[in-house]
Amino acid sequence: MMLKRSKGFSTFLMSTAIVALVSGGALAQNKKKPGGGRLATLVQVDTVKVVPFAQTIPVIGRFIARQAGVVAARAKGAIGKINVEVGDRIEAGAVMAVLVRDRLLWERNLYQAEVANFKAQTETKKARIKLVKQELTRLNSLKKSPAFSQARLDDKKQNVIVAQSEAAESQAQLRKAQANLKLRQIDYNDGEIKAPYDGVVTQKHTSVGSYVSVGSAVFTLIDDKTLEIEADVPAERIGRLKAGVMINGSINRKSAIKAAVRAVVPEENPQTRTRAVRFEPIEMIGIKNLAANQSVTLHLPSGAQKAMLSVHKDAILNRRGNQLVVIVDNGKAAFRPVQLGEASGNRFIVQGGLKDGDVVVIRGNERLRPKQSIRYKGMQKPTVAGKSAPKNKVEN
Repeated sequence: MMLKRSKGFSTFLMSTAIVALVSGGALAQNKKKPGGGRLATLVQVDTVKVVPFAQTIPVIGRFIARQAGVVAARAKGAIGKINVEVGDRIEAGAVMAVLVRDRLLWERNLYQAEVANFKAQTETKKARIKLVKQELTRLNSLKKSPAFSQARLDDKKQNVIVAQSEAAESQAQLRKAQANLKLRQIDYNDGEIKAPYDGVVTQKHTSVGSYVSVGSAVFTLIDDKTLEIEADVPAERIGRLKAGVMINGSINRKSAIKAAVRAVVPEENPQTRTRAVRFEPIEMIGIKNLAANQSVTLHLPSGAQKAMLSVHKDAILNRRGNQLVVIVDNGKAAFRPVQLGEASGNRFIVQGGLKDGDVVVIRGNERLRPKQSIRYKGMQKPTVAGKSAPKNKVEN
């Protein structure tokens, strides 16, 4: 008799404790039905299920910009104008600064005149060739005439060869002048320092009036829209990181992300026995304002996958240091304490308190009370007059 009383008393104490824990949450405010009574509270649910799970180890990584570096001057001269400041976001091709281009302009004009000069010389040489060929034709027509001179004919043939050679020389000089003009045009265009890619200006290395040479640093630019993740991974863990392997991670221990292995750098740090691994972010929903060198925690696999019972993380309620879930029991809310293990993405491994197939509330669970009527989309209506409701009918 004493044993039965102790069991009943323990059950009573457990039930009382759960009710006390639940009472710490907000009470549900259900709408009334037109004829009195109350409507069942609408919630969202998820199913407790077995998922593949692999033990992981946390590794701290950092976001790395794929494109970042110094924007250098491509022509020499004094800075005449600066159009951007540190922190400005600019697009590829935007003019960031302009050199004083008077000298570059007149050097270009000088070669334009030189090109025009050699073009005229080339046309003159071509006209001379045509004239000498006409004279050669007339001499050939006089071969049967007493006035014909073979010496004059030979001289004209040589004159044609000389004229053609002079024309070829003039043509070569024209091409040289055109190449110099092209170079001066490039220098003139490079007097505008343009952004090579979209990004944010992080540093300004010069100011208006300063003289820069070819290759001098003018700005530092970083593309914060194409970030990837780099982490130094212990060499013994590299074997499981093949290209394309999906990895879970978190930022600031809150925002969950997914990343895929892009490449393992084949170089090992002999002091730390680690190798750099690059990850490509795949899912970063709702995460904004990322920055280069921002930390991210990656959960790398440390063992083979196992099938483990799991529950959605939004189903967990923390009440006075205890972890509870609300399960659906015949259309009623039932609170149940659970024991949880490691996290796997947006789910927790269940170590006790739940079984495969249990339906748990993941939205609206914080305002529920024990045995409160609940409903959700996809819920089958209760049996009426011995007839079961049709399956797959969605509750509105």
